[in-house]
Amino acid sequence: MTIIAVVVIGFPLLMYLAQDSLIFFPQPRTSAQRERIVSQRPAVESLFMDAADGTRLHAWHVKGDPLIIYFGGNAEEVSWMLEEAARRTPGLGWLLVDYRGYGSSGGSPSEKAFIEDALRWYDHMSPQYKNIYTFGRSLGSGVAVQLAAQRPIAGVILVAPFDSLVEVGKRHYPFLPVSWMLRHRFDSVAAAPKITAPLLCIVATGDEIIPAEHSKRLYDAWGGEKRWVGLDGAGHNSTDDAANYWPGIRKFLSEKSS
Repeated sequence: MTIIAVVVIGFPLLMYLAQDSLIFFPQPRTSAQRERIVSQRPAVESLFMDAADGTRLHAWHVKGDPLIIYFGGNAEEVSWMLEEAARRTPGLGWLLVDYRGYGSSGGSPSEKAFIEDALRWYDHMSPQYKNIYTFGRSLGSGVAVQLAAQRPIAGVILVAPFDSLVEVGKRHYPFLPVSWMLRHRFDSVAAAPKITAPLLCIVATGDEIIPAEHSKRLYDAWGGEKRWVGLDGAGHNSTDDAANYWPGIRKFLSEKSS
């Protein structure tokens, strides 16, 4: 009975204590790596800003109009998007946000910090732009949704989004009491009904990490105009290779910007 008690109590406790390392996979950049990117791309701005608690935050700014604020996945180092953004959407502006602990941003990742920092980046950039879009991929969809719920947004692009991290956690860990264990809940479906910004929801039909039903719950709850794009045969990490991925994004942006 003692062994059983240790397993029943100890394993969930271990998972609770280790959840940050299971959710967030920071991809830091050294100063030398950042400077190398700056030297290779003189048209790109390397922006720094202090968070409310003094943490030094970083983002990459591709000049253009309107502006798209981009939030990546849980193991994504967003500087790879610099080439894609310039090539796929010429003339448009991008702000590629380094989460805390990622890229050149300091601090440690958390849901609360991600959302507070997203709002701060929006407020920092909004005086320069009439229209701002937000783009969230996977974990970043949870940040993009909260930004759209709290600031005026011209449109929202979500790739492999989920209803809430709690529901996704329940799917992958059905033997754990995820509802009370999870600190970083990213409850997008609760915020969705009050968001009136247009939504482009892009979902890989073969996604085993965030199955399409989680995206569909969020989509169904959305309060504004919405469009669903299914990527047939694509998986969670192969969305960008689908033939209708970038054309769908460009069409959405051109329609909403006109």
